[in-house]
This record gives sequence, structure tokens and C-alpha cells, in this order.
Amino acid sequence: MPTMLEVSGLDHRFGDHQAVREVSFTVETGQLACLVGPSGCGKSTLLRCIAGLIAPSGGTVRLHGDAVTGVPADLAVVFQDYSRSLFPWLSVAGNVEFPLRSAGLSRDERRGRAQEALDWVGLGDVGRKFPWQLSGGMQQRVSIARALASRPALLLMDEPFASVDAQTRFELEDLLRRVQRDQQSTILLVTHDIDESVYLGDRVLVLSPSPASIVADLTIDLPADRDQITTRESARFVALRGEIARLLRSPAQGAAEQDLSERELAEQDLASSLATSADAAGRPTSVTDGRR
Repeated sequence: MPTMLEVSGLDHRFGDHQAVREVSFTVETGQLACLVGPSGCGKSTLLRCIAGLIAPSGGTVRLHGDAVTGVPADLAVVFQDYSRSLFPWLSVAGNVEFPLRSAGLSRDERRGRAQEALDWVGLGDVGRKFPWQLSGGMQQRVSIARALASRPALLLMDEPFASVDAQTRFELEDLLRRVQRDQQSTILLVTHDIDESVYLGDRVLVLSPSPASIVADLTIDLPADRDQITTRESARFVALRGEIARLLRSPAQGAAEQDLSERELAEQDLASSLATSADAAGRPTSVTDGRR
């Protein structure tokens, strides 16, 4: 498949603080890739650089071969906080239509696209309502519909399901996979939820603690048809989740665990040595302090 997104040597600094360091990867057309990393590692900063919302300090971003120097016309972003991304004074249909006003489409074309996108996300009958009349999960569906209505070459999603409850999150995850498969959309989704990244992604890019850099690029070899219960219970899902969890552990945690393991081995060696000495001497020995 052709490459839709190419990120090469991306760096970003906020003054003396480096948020992103030498990030390079590609996303193929029609692929759903997830960026997963610990909180505060620079995931959202990286996504904003890719979207052209902020200029990176170094490196390049290319969308279908064209350098990204501002927000591309054929790119859409879905943010975490749906309550701030929708206009409360516009109807649901008006919110979905809003970005299409600058696309040179007629009113009928805008309405047709908005209705089509709302049908995709299961909200075809709520176009006349206002966002404040909908639940949180339904509002996020409206945000997704608005992004899809512009038929973007690339859809970026910044922890889009973090603000909803667990049941609604599962429903939105299944919705996203269905829409992505039906529309052959190219999606890059940022999350700190390991299970979500494995369940949704065709690939998972694992980020280090700040400054963000890629520590692994994993292919998710699960079946295309996934289920919230059976998929998450499968041995392969559990193995992938465990692999990503290990990759996400910070160097400090790893060093602490290694020190603990070395101490445990040293204590076991000491106990074994003292026990051997005691047997040879025929006298009782205390393993805890080595005194006889």
C-alpha cells in the first residue's frame, strides 16, 4: 500500500524542555495505527506537530508526499474533550456541516455529507438536536462524524475516548473499527491505554517517557473482526498487551527491579552457602543473620 504519512527525525522543544526527540515512522494508506505512551511523554505534542498545529523544532512531516507546513485541507482531528469541540448554539447537523462551509460545497452537498456521516456513526435521526441534549458518548460520535464528513486523507485522534465511561468507550471503539474498515480510512490514534491500542490498531508504536521517542513498532496480528470479550480474552491479545506493558516501563523501574532481583539472588546464594556449611559442621545455622 502507498504511504499516507511520513514522519522523519521529528524534534520539538518548549524552550529548554525537549518534548519530542528524533521520531520517525510511516503510516500506510487504509491503516489504523496507534501511538501509545505514558502520561506526559509528549504524545499530544507529537500529534499537533503532525497536524501542522504547531511547527516542529526539527524534522519533517509529509502527507501523501507533500510537506506539512500548516494544517492540510484533507486532514481532520478529533480531540479528547468533545464538550469544547462542538458549538452549543449549532444543531448536531450544523456542527457536522460547519467545516464544509470552507470547502466550496453547496448547501445541499453539505447537508448530504453531514447526514451521511451521521448515519455512519449511528446518529442519523438526531441532526436537529443540539449537543447539550446528547450524552457524552453521543457528543463524541458527533465529533467523529464531523471529522469524517470532510472525507480526510488522514484522521488524527487525540485520546478520543478518555472522557467517557468504560461501556461507552467499548461502543466507540467498535464504532471506530467498523467505520474505518467500511470507509478504508487512514487513522493515527494517540492513547495511553494499552488495551485500547491493541484492540483498535493494525500497528502500535510504543513511545518512551519524555522526551518522546519510538522504542518499538509492533504489528497487531489479531483477526480483523474483533469482539470486546472474546478478543480481549484471547491468548494473543494478552501476550501483545504484556509485551507493550514491558516496553512502557521506565528505565528507573527496570533498574529497580533488576537491583531487587540481584539482591534476592544474593540472599538465596547466602542461604544456600550457610545451609551447606551447617550440614557439613552438623550444627544449626541462622539464615537471616549468619550467626551460629
